[in-house]
Amino acid sequence: MLDKHAADVVQLMAGIGRAARAAARPLAIAPTSAKNAALDAMADAILRNEAAILEANAIDMTNGVEAGLAGSFLDRLKLTPARIRDMAEGIRAIAALEDPVGRVIVAWQRPNGLEIERVRTPLGVIGVIYESRPNVTADAGALCLKAGNAVILRGGSDSANSSAAIHACLVEGLKAAGLPEAAIQLVPVTDRAAVGEMLKGLDGNLDVIVPRGGKSLVGRVQTEARVPVFAHLEGICHLYIDRSAELDMAVTIAVNAKMRRTGICGSAETLLVDRAVAATHLVPVLDALAAAGCEIRGSEEVVAAFPAAKPATEADWRTEYLDAIISAKLVDGVAGAIDHIETYSSHHTEAIVAEDQAAAERFFNEIDSAILLHNASTQFADGGEFGMGAEIGIATGKMHARGPVGVEQLTSFKYRVRGSGQTRP
Repeated sequence: MLDKHAADVVQLMAGIGRAARAAARPLAIAPTSAKNAALDAMADAILRNEAAILEANAIDMTNGVEAGLAGSFLDRLKLTPARIRDMAEGIRAIAALEDPVGRVIVAWQRPNGLEIERVRTPLGVIGVIYESRPNVTADAGALCLKAGNAVILRGGSDSANSSAAIHACLVEGLKAAGLPEAAIQLVPVTDRAAVGEMLKGLDGNLDVIVPRGGKSLVGRVQTEARVPVFAHLEGICHLYIDRSAELDMAVTIAVNAKMRRTGICGSAETLLVDRAVAATHLVPVLDALAAAGCEIRGSEEVVAAFPAAKPATEADWRTEYLDAIISAKLVDGVAGAIDHIETYSSHHTEAIVAEDQAAAERFFNEIDSAILLHNASTQFADGGEFGMGAEIGIATGKMHARGPVGVEQLTSFKYRVRGSGQTRP
């Protein structure tokens, strides 16, 4: 039998689910103009309430430091005036996107005269469970709204104050456009039981769950969820420097891929260098990484060539550091890189630096990861950088959505069939 507190959480979450389902119906048919008006009003409210958001974030940052959160988590948690402006601009960018709802994907006519269309339609109610990053509150709320979905946001306890301040701005935008306030709901408790109720599907009212956070959170969601999940468990991203790579480009890309922001899922965690250019390319790349503050963990050959490196263990090839650490290894050409990546990759993002187009094409064709890049940093693994306005997450599964999950991936489709009296013989 549930104690009173647990029963209260169950009742709370059931009510949130019902309210979201009720909001999803009018939202699915809301005109683009209303959704865009809400988004613009949300962006205005975020900028207008910058001081309140920063004040709330300061409380979360203080709590995080006292709780001993890792530096990478604190980086994700921290808001600045620039990040708040980016948040507002991200919402405006989503407003500027083409509305996917009602878009005809493909149309054809059958010999019997039936006219068939495949048309984009909202998924319904989306649950987003996330840690540390308060900007996910804005990104997820805005993306789901643009795609005609209601969303239930469950942020982590570490970002509770920041998320609440941002959510208040989103509700203000919904009100201004005359859309249901329950279209974007923030779970008001940090109790883990609330997550459990979402994973059960809220009595059939939740259609999809998107987890954003560490391995333990995503693993729990993938294991326990009774509804479909868009997620990646880890971002073990590889950067391969081919024998044909231009050295200056390889150095620049390697430093950016690892060090621009070490705590994001698109940060490179393993560096692979073609053994054929070990003498010319390996040390300059590692020197540049070390100069930028990166710890190098290398294979025996790498340590021999770069004594400042620490010996890598088998675990290093399977580790998402989310920190200023990279593992490095020599491989036998593009074939060796592909073999290593397919053995250790989390199928998130991989990059090749090469002037040899055939090597790049082989890399693209033979590696089964959601995002592949040629002569570009892995840090471009981001929906905003893909022109999607923003993303709700990166999915590495193979069903429906893969890679950055933007507004288009937050829709499904239905078939519209028009006839003129046809019956089936």
